[in-house]
Amino acid sequence: MPGTVAERRSRWLLVAVLALQLVLLSAQAQTASGSSRLEAFFVRSVAPFSRAVAATTGFVESATDGMRLRSTLEQENAELRTELEQLRRERVEALGIEQELDRLAVALDYTAVPRGHLRVADIVYIDHASWLQTLLLYVGDASVVRNQAVVSADGLVGRVVVAPAPYAKVQLVTDRAASVGGMVERTRRQGVVRGSSPGSLDFRYVPLQADVRVGDLIVTAGIDGIYPRGVPIGKVVEVRPGDELFHEIRLTPAVDFGVLDQVYILDRMPVPDEVKETDPDAGG
Repeated sequence: MPGTVAERRSRWLLVAVLALQLVLLSAQAQTASGSSRLEAFFVRSVAPFSRAVAATTGFVESATDGMRLRSTLEQENAELRTELEQLRRERVEALGIEQELDRLAVALDYTAVPRGHLRVADIVYIDHASWLQTLLLYVGDASVVRNQAVVSADGLVGRVVVAPAPYAKVQLVTDRAASVGGMVERTRRQGVVRGSSPGSLDFRYVPLQADVRVGDLIVTAGIDGIYPRGVPIGKVVEVRPGDELFHEIRLTPAVDFGVLDQVYILDRMPVPDEVKETDPDAGG
């Protein structure tokens, strides 16, 4: 009896060994793609789980990116709302100031100096390399007179110095012989803008105690009888103490003269020279 049990165990062990060999031989057999059957079975078994994990990871990353984008958009939206509200308040305040000024003007019988109308003109020649910086405009049959202001969309260009129809010669603001009454837009401090080295300007006669900073915008002051008030001339790029009285201030022009092809002539009659130069004691 014990021998019979031992024989049965031996037979079952032999069957198990043979079955394991068949499995191993089957695993070593290659499929048409060149991979083993066991490898193919493993890939088929694991692939669905891999796809599920990849899909879950992609969903989590997409959700995280979406949350970040939403947070960024909400922050930008809040900032834009704040800026919009500020602009609305400033607009209301400006409207109130404008209305108050209108009422004062009516009460005082005040008439503002007309700013004039803009008329486009084509540039046919520009000289911004020599000491005398000028440009020529083609104006056709339009009437142009000496000392009319010339501007662009960015700021002040210069003034008409000769007007032989159908052309007009313009002295650029960067010409060393040019001068413009200017003021610091932020503080309203006035001075004189003069042409300097090619491509730059000087802002002169500004007292040392005056508050002028790099980045300040200098605009026309409207006190020279030629240019209206408020036209951008340039920005401050350097402020240094000069002599005992005044700053040395350098500007970069508001206009890039290297890209100009058209300008605007301001149809506003300047103050006549004979009026500016009249002797106050004459004709009394």
